[in-house]
Amino acid sequence: MSKLTFICYPRCTTCKKAEKWLEDNGIKVEMRDIKEDNPSEKELRKWHKKSGLPLKRFFNTSGLKYKELGLKDKLSIMSDDEQYSLLATDGMLVKRPLLVSDSFVLVGFKETDWQELVKG
Repeated sequence: MSKLTFICYPRCTTCKKAEKWLEDNGIKVEMRDIKEDNPSEKELRKWHKKSGLPLKRFFNTSGLKYKELGLKDKLSIMSDDEQYSLLATDGMLVKRPLLVSDSFVLVGFKETDWQELVKG
């Protein structure tokens, strides 16, 4: 299996659940704190393409920053370039956890998806 990078916010309960799932399943990952080491615009573009998901799924829609910026009403009128730029400004805007490998990117923690892609 290729190297896995687990991008999370240590105080996030969903990230803690995902981390426990990884540990329980004996899956080794490289940890990255999304608040301390925010994804770059280049990384976000690459991950978005690899994920096959709509770009909006990369936004932490329940986060304070998302609400403060009124993004619910703004995202639909923003270009993809503007959205990538914005996401790259603050890790707290990015949905987490992210699990990144050479062949896939998982956004958020859904145990069934993780089971299927990580364990095959």
